[in-house]
Amino acid sequence: MLTEKGWHSVQKTYWHSMSVQECLQKQEVKLSGLTEDDVYARREQYGENRLAEGEQKSLLTLFLDQFRDFMILVLLGATLISGLLEEYTDAITIIAIVIVNGFLGFFQEVRAERSLASLKELSAPTARVIREGKKRVIPAAELVPGDIIELEAGDRVPADLRLIAVHGLETEESALTGESLPVAKLVERINDPEAGLGDRRNMAYMGTMVTRGKGQAVVVATGMQTEMGKIADLIQSAEDAMTPLQMRLEHLGKILVYVALGITAVVVITGILHGQKMYEMFLAGVSLAVAAIPEGLPAIVTIALALGVQRMIKRRAIVRKLPSVETLGCATVICSDKTGTLTQNKMTVQKVWLGGIFYGVTGSGYEPQGEFLLSGRTIDPNRRPDLKRLLQIGVLCNNAELVKVNKGKGEETLWQVNGDPTEGALLVLGGKAGIRTDAIEQVEQRVEEIPFDSVRKMMSVLTRNKEGEMHLLVKGAPDVLLSRCSHMLVEGKVVPLSASLRKSIIQANEEMAREALRVLGFAYRPLYDIKQLKQRDPEQNLVFVGLAGMMDPPREEVFEAIQKCKRAGIKTIMITGDHQATAEAIARQLGILPAKGIVLNGNDLQQMTDQQLIDKVDHTYVFARVSPEHKLRIVKALQARGHVVAMTGDGVNDAPAIKAADIGISMGQSGTDVAKEASALILSDDNFATIVAAIEEGRGIYDNIRKFVRYLLASNVGEIVTMFIAMLMGLPLPLLPIQILWVNLVTDGLPAIALGVDQAEADIMKRPPRNVKESIFARGLGFKILSRGILIGLATLAVFWYGLQTDPSNLEKAQTMAFATLVMAQLIHVFDCRSVEKGIFSRNLFENMWLVASVLSSTLLLLTVMYVTSLQPIFRTVPLGVVDWLLVLVASAIPTFALAARRATRQAKPRLGLSRR
Repeated sequence: MLTEKGWHSVQKTYWHSMSVQECLQKQEVKLSGLTEDDVYARREQYGENRLAEGEQKSLLTLFLDQFRDFMILVLLGATLISGLLEEYTDAITIIAIVIVNGFLGFFQEVRAERSLASLKELSAPTARVIREGKKRVIPAAELVPGDIIELEAGDRVPADLRLIAVHGLETEESALTGESLPVAKLVERINDPEAGLGDRRNMAYMGTMVTRGKGQAVVVATGMQTEMGKIADLIQSAEDAMTPLQMRLEHLGKILVYVALGITAVVVITGILHGQKMYEMFLAGVSLAVAAIPEGLPAIVTIALALGVQRMIKRRAIVRKLPSVETLGCATVICSDKTGTLTQNKMTVQKVWLGGIFYGVTGSGYEPQGEFLLSGRTIDPNRRPDLKRLLQIGVLCNNAELVKVNKGKGEETLWQVNGDPTEGALLVLGGKAGIRTDAIEQVEQRVEEIPFDSVRKMMSVLTRNKEGEMHLLVKGAPDVLLSRCSHMLVEGKVVPLSASLRKSIIQANEEMAREALRVLGFAYRPLYDIKQLKQRDPEQNLVFVGLAGMMDPPREEVFEAIQKCKRAGIKTIMITGDHQATAEAIARQLGILPAKGIVLNGNDLQQMTDQQLIDKVDHTYVFARVSPEHKLRIVKALQARGHVVAMTGDGVNDAPAIKAADIGISMGQSGTDVAKEASALILSDDNFATIVAAIEEGRGIYDNIRKFVRYLLASNVGEIVTMFIAMLMGLPLPLLPIQILWVNLVTDGLPAIALGVDQAEADIMKRPPRNVKESIFARGLGFKILSRGILIGLATLAVFWYGLQTDPSNLEKAQTMAFATLVMAQLIHVFDCRSVEKGIFSRNLFENMWLVASVLSSTLLLLTVMYVTSLQPIFRTVPLGVVDWLLVLVASAIPTFALAARRATRQAKPRLGLSRR
């Protein structure tokens, strides 16, 4: 564990802006390395090279925290009330619900706090260090600032380093910077002190991978002082906000408690004033209090969310936190990383230029399947000598491997690149023409290689064919390559490289660069003696062949997914570590960036205050070249504008913003464990389109929650109205406490759960996102609950009054008729709850067979307590005759069908020209 001194005593130092000698002097070290005394002193100052952990709660504390929720306290109060009524079965049921909910929350929280453990796995286990002039291998945790270490391909960088010597060194930094390509390293100082992480090419950062070459470096930061450590600190400090659903339920719970207490007091006082016994009135009041609080609501919400989670798994979205499903449904902004999320994270050659002609290349990913197009028509590249030569150079001047990987029994076979993605793209390009490494090397073998160098910006290989002819094949940056060429291959013939040809090459390069393509040039020269390779600069007098433009292409389904988001009122923002030109081109291609949309980069953000960013963020669609701190600022700025923010990403650098967002989404295939553990939702297919499916599910689940809140509360209002008016009128109790509890726990529960699996309505993705601040009773739901509940109560009371009038001596029959009316009215009303706006006739009644089955089950339970002789004394029921049932069913149908007729009439008026003027 680092000391307070170790964490904060190091002032910000711009290591990348220092020369190698200045860095060594600043660290007070020579190339022979530190002495053991130096190491001991520095470890005392800086601590071990580990990521620190925040204060951890014990498992017991985490478990007990689950029972501090307001609705849980309401449930415990309902348990006490049930115990006072000697309804021990009811009390046990409620306690079981409380415990199950507690364990669910506990397990979710334990899993959610694994982010730092995953971060630690990115730390290298060992490092090759030079101390006192001797090389040794030590645990990476023992490194201290000032250590001299060596790097080579395959190493994971063990700390933040300033490079002091490189030999073709490249590192893969996408998890930290978002840059999709390996970065070629150098040792020269970077003059801009505020350069972003991706531009500090003389630095290497903890947790990144060395993909090529060798190097030597001095350690400049360890542990929490590294860039990875800063991210760990951001993850610890980012707070989890309550989801809209949690806030709505807490608000609902408080309302219901106040209502329950008020009703209990009014009913008890009213009954006593009418001469009823105090004890009986107390029981009636307490029964109504239990009815007013739908104690099954939290459990039903959890069940609805859990069932939604199962549906989302089938749609390739894995939910780590249940409430996130609902939160996603009200998202107004999706902040998406580019690499691997909007794009395939697979470099693909899309254009080839040769002798003034552009060729298109179809196909995506690493599968070597595609066509070469000229003016939209397919051509055979092997019949065009200059195109065939370019493909041969791309395959031979290459150190990557294109391999076929079998993912497992029954799973799809995938193509994979081992090595540099750019070189992998050239192998795929050759493969599309049937030119593969194993086949071509039988005809033209590699003899020697001049490795890529960041100064030369080229790579060359010497080859010998079966006739003994040797050629130097070269690929590299077009401008550098062009300066070394004297001739050009045009339609199979070598011609002098005239000024006009040079101009056409430059123009083609610029045109492809404007399209955000990464452009490589290809050339060759014959060699008559291997000694020519040893001369001072053999890469001269080259024959220029052509250009290839490549990019990490967008996913094919993403464009339509973004359009669906627009129709649903959701804005998509691209946040990436890539260069601005590349990000802007991809954003326009995908339809993210409108004509007047703003594009900002990391330097722009650096100059902005938080308020300036808040003022601009609504009009900004692309953020390029950003750091982890920038991503966090962007999310917070959007939240300050009132947005519900979904943040997608796959890298370590995304984790703090993922955690701070209202809904964090990570990539299941390409995502780091850190991003996954910080997220609430994981896309198992890394597909942006899956987010649209998740949004649809989220909206549908929230609609379903509103449906069963509407159903449960309208049912409970019906019970309250029945009892309350009966007390005001001085009538006997129309419903006994045990009947109220039976309706509340059994008849209400099954249909409510079935509503939780109801299919979404057809127009759900054409609505704007709901306001996160709106009450769960918004958009007329409160009126619907009260109006239906009052009608159900009045219908029940009317039947009870009729029963008393026709047979005043048979109170149990009147109560049984009221009991049956209340239950059947609720079971008919449940079908009206399936539509948010349109009512019972707008949807196929048999579309949700679970609901049909639950209604039949509840009806059977009603008949059971009425007609099973042994249960009649317990529930104080009697059998009803045919005429009684006819009255019950007509009265039960009136609340739903009367309002449905009223709605249909109101909607028909505009069509008939009867609307108000």
